[in-house]
Amino acid sequence: MRDRLTQSDIDKMQKEIDYRAGELRTNLIEAVKVARAQGDLSENFEYYAAKREKNRNESRIRYLENMIKTARIIEDHSGEDEVGMNTKVTVFVEEDQAEETYKIVTTIRSDTLKGLISIESPVGKALLGKKVGDRVKIDVNDSYSYYVQIRRIDKTEGDENDRIRGY
Repeated sequence: MRDRLTQSDIDKMQKEIDYRAGELRTNLIEAVKVARAQGDLSENFEYYAAKREKNRNESRIRYLENMIKTARIIEDHSGEDEVGMNTKVTVFVEEDQAEETYKIVTTIRSDTLKGLISIESPVGKALLGKKVGDRVKIDVNDSYSYYVQIRRIDKTEGDENDRIRGY
């Protein structure tokens, strides 16, 4: 399946690749050389730890490159008063009698614990294109749904939590 990503997602991934393939790779290779020089490799924990980190970095680079290669770039065509990509939206959850704020993002940036909700999730799908004041039914599965009312929409860009998931 091809991931739906924004150009901003692609740019962030390329920036991470550049960092990992340049500066970090060089440092990790040096760490492996230093650990190897410490002697007997059969009992050298530092060597195995350095190799593991080097391999994790290479794996992450391959993962990001594959994501970029197979991505389907999407654009936000929502109006200024509608929920769209990278929109912060505050909703009133009728069932809980509480307000919650989410940011609608692509799947690769989703992190529900930080309020980053994927456009592929039931909440993301239901909120896209809606406006302040709209009452929206969120279908979680065939047997459970709930209603929210959109209270605020904020289209400003950027957020400290707005990064690509990874390790």
